[in-house]
Amino acid sequence: MKTVTVMPSKKKKSWAKWTIHLFPIPALVIYGMFVLYPILAALSYSFFEWKGMSRGDFVGFQNFVTLFTTEPYGSMFWNAFKHNVLYFVLQMVVMNGLALFLAFIIYQKIKGAEFFKAAFFLPRLLSVIVVGFLWKLILNPNFGTLNIILEKIGLESLQRAWLGDPNTALIAIILVNCWFGLGFGVLIFLAGFQSIPAELIEAARLDGAKGFTLLRTIYLPLMVPSITIMGVLTFIQSFEAFELVYAMQGSMGEPYYSTDTLAVFFYRLAFGSSTASGTTAIGLGSALATVLFLFILICTTVFLRFANKKDVQM
Repeated sequence: MKTVTVMPSKKKKSWAKWTIHLFPIPALVIYGMFVLYPILAALSYSFFEWKGMSRGDFVGFQNFVTLFTTEPYGSMFWNAFKHNVLYFVLQMVVMNGLALFLAFIIYQKIKGAEFFKAAFFLPRLLSVIVVGFLWKLILNPNFGTLNIILEKIGLESLQRAWLGDPNTALIAIILVNCWFGLGFGVLIFLAGFQSIPAELIEAARLDGAKGFTLLRTIYLPLMVPSITIMGVLTFIQSFEAFELVYAMQGSMGEPYYSTDTLAVFFYRLAFGSSTASGTTAIGLGSALATVLFLFILICTTVFLRFANKKDVQM
């Protein structure tokens, strides 16, 4: 008997072809509802006067002018901006620097490398709120573990109210965030090291390169993509810092606004407690959210273009 092959009709092929284009629709709908709509809504809200939760008259750029020129908003904005810059610098130096070093050590295939990878990444599995609450207990000046350890090893002079001192509160929060995000950086950098062709390393060693020379001439140039990724992610996370600050110090940036960030300042403006009366300023909050979004977008775009040019030249 002859086998008869039934060819699919053109109509069925056409239907199958168009069906494929339907699959992204649910993702696009969710993206539009929870990303695009809030961005556009915040932009529109920033051009109106607000009386509580009721939208008033169109005021143009007045909310932006008020944000930068009227006190206490102007000084609070620049104070929070300064803290976000410090947040970014310390994370780049401490967290990413340490993550790069640890990733390089693990890359050398030391004994127990898999255990160290899991141990470094473990804090990342915890909720930010849980991390903030635990470290708030650890840094407690009366019964906190850190002060107890300092007392046991004879360093009582270093004991202090870590979250109650304006000079140490923000740095303590940033270091906690570095501890929390260290494992993610280790994995990114480790993946970068593992993507370097072994032939290049062997060729460099045959040419006499070793130690710091090998690191400077081979490893670091080829790690530029991974460093770029972590730099961009760190920048975005630093200027959106909210959850950990809120969990450890609340919405007022205590003590004396020394831990205030732009995201925390936005929260006070949009949802109350920006003034002694606790009134909301939705228009000002939306203006701040728009400024923050545009700042992150522009800086990230410029940085990526600069990094891509450097990558091409190398």
